Amino acid sequence: MINFISFNLDILNVFNDPIHGHIELHPLLVRIIDTPEFQRLRYIKQLGGIYYVYPGASHNRFEHSIGVGHLAGCLARELRDRQPELNITDTDILCVQIAGLCHDLGHGPFSHLFESKFMSYKRDLQQQKLPTTAIKHEDLSIKMFDHLIESNHLKAELSDQEITEPDLTFIKELIMGCPLSDKLKLDPWPYEGRPVEKMFLYQIVANKENGIDVDKFDYLARDCYHLGIQNSFDYKRFLKFARVCDVGNRKHICVRDKEVWNLYNMFYTRYGLYRRTCHHRVVNVIEIMIGEAFGKADKYFKIKGSKVKVDSEVKVELLTISGAVNDMVAYTKLTDAIFLQILYSSDPNLSAAKEILEKIVHRKFYSYLGEATSNPTSKQTPDKIKLSGELATAVKRGDPNLRCTEEDFVVDVFVLDYGMKEKNPIDKVYFYSKNNPREAFNIRREEVSYLLLVNFSEQIIRAYCKKTDDDNMLKAAKNGFMQLCQDKGFSIRQGGEAEAGEAGAEDG
Repeated sequence: MINFISFNLDILNVFNDPIHGHIELHPLLVRIIDTPEFQRLRYIKQLGGIYYVYPGASHNRFEHSIGVGHLAGCLARELRDRQPELNITDTDILCVQIAGLCHDLGHGPFSHLFESKFMSYKRDLQQQKLPTTAIKHEDLSIKMFDHLIESNHLKAELSDQEITEPDLTFIKELIMGCPLSDKLKLDPWPYEGRPVEKMFLYQIVANKENGIDVDKFDYLARDCYHLGIQNSFDYKRFLKFARVCDVGNRKHICVRDKEVWNLYNMFYTRYGLYRRTCHHRVVNVIEIMIGEAFGKADKYFKIKGSKVKVDSEVKVELLTISGAVNDMVAYTKLTDAIFLQILYSSDPNLSAAKEILEKIVHRKFYSYLGEATSNPTSKQTPDKIKLSGELATAVKRGDPNLRCTEEDFVVDVFVLDYGMKEKNPIDKVYFYSKNNPREAFNIRREEVSYLLLVNFSEQIIRAYCKKTDDDNMLKAAKNGFMQLCQDKGFSIRQGGEAEAGEAGAEDG
């Protein structure tokens, strides 16, 4: 956790962070941190269901967001000090820090689980038409940022720091990592917050050019620290060797050519982190089960939202879990706490959801059937709902006496990559040399090493069976999954067992 140190500083406030040490933040940033909308991040696990396998993964979005805000300021100041001709202003730096601080305001319970498992579960069942803002946490971060400013009356304080409406647009563009309007994409320069001369500022918080940004710097360092996994990437070297160079008529953040191995280490560390933790097979099934439980509880679990006027009477609107994304008053109350609220509820309408969560608490997970990969040249993502039905058919074909339906199986399909699908992100990075620091260039993979990866993306297919107490069913299900993979041309992954030393990983 990050602890406030009560130093009597006129300008900056000092925090003690286990990753970055003592960091200084502008009073306006502290004012934002001290709002209920930001404090909510204390109760959202940074790594979602991973905490149920890795006991050290107890950190939250709160400290990560403060770390990103800090690093955003560090990188912006390094560039200003190194290159005064860039005309980076104090307001630029403050805006970049605010964006880093607020980039994750929109995360739901258990972070990415809310998007990838709960919302997708709702869509798969087609129980209701979900708004597009329910899909990406960045969209919700923008809505929560607006709500934070309005509900805490921060407009005057922002104005005192010379943060204007164009600056607020700039902050939102930084959070999104893209223009706010689709119409603007047709223009040569699609951003409204800053002119093209300051394009490089858009590469600090959420860099959609190549994925190298301070968000990644913080979560790699922080997650590895809490998980007990080695982090081979040194973000401090990137800060020291970053500079802005002209690439055509645009300005890009570039780094010294000798740092190419450091960047490859960053992306490999990210891949390993996702492979070993985010997509650990036990984490995978736990998050699937939590997503199902929230889905079954959705229409019965009510959250108080904004006040609305109905027939001249003011009432508090009650919203479902998925409906809360449309009301930031309700969404502010939506945290990891709903797990326990459902688990300890006596409401009979929540019994189905409660039963699933009780299985998680008692470590009775859905049984793992196996893992496979699709052809790396395939551009088509397998349909996991269709695969569940085909798995049930394959199981019954192997043993006609078994009674099973597609509801007895869960097939999950996900992609592991270096952050840019099948592309090598290093191909999008610009470097400079010691002898010519103004000239930017790319470094091809072959110029680094022939031992580097050729493929940068793979699709993983995993299957689980919900009937964990029926040995005949489990045997037939495993055989059925192998047959299904053979029919589909999937390659069965050997091994895939949980790694030693992870709490509860032997279950499932």
